[in-house]
Amino acid sequence: QVHLVESGGGSVQAGGSLKLSCVRSGYIYSSCGMGWYRQAPGKERELVSSITKYNVATYADSVKGRFTISQDHAQTTLFLQMNSLKTEDTAVYYCAAALTYEKSCTNYNDYAELAWGQGTQVTVSS
Repeated sequence: QVHLVESGGGSVQAGGSLKLSCVRSGYIYSSCGMGWYRQAPGKERELVSSITKYNVATYADSVKGRFTISQDHAQTTLFLQMNSLKTEDTAVYYCAAALTYEKSCTNYNDYAELAWGQGTQVTVSS
């Protein structure tokens, strides 16, 4: 069973930066990649950024040019570098592993289910 633990959240002023980390442990048969999601109060959880095991990254339009997703060589630690933070980036940020029952997967969105971390709060003040 996969286990995900996020860290790096906190409070920062607008224009500042934070770097989130997510450490993955446990067994994964196969995955389509990993992603960062966020959920602001009263809003649905949304995909912020994803990355496949081939390091193909995608970003929500709202964070393009400001956030950078990456992973370590072993693909057990996921990062999200967040620069030029805005108040609207305030949310709980969740790490997810996109699991599949197929032997291989090249497209992040082809997952069968997502495994979630517990989330880390990011608060951006004006």
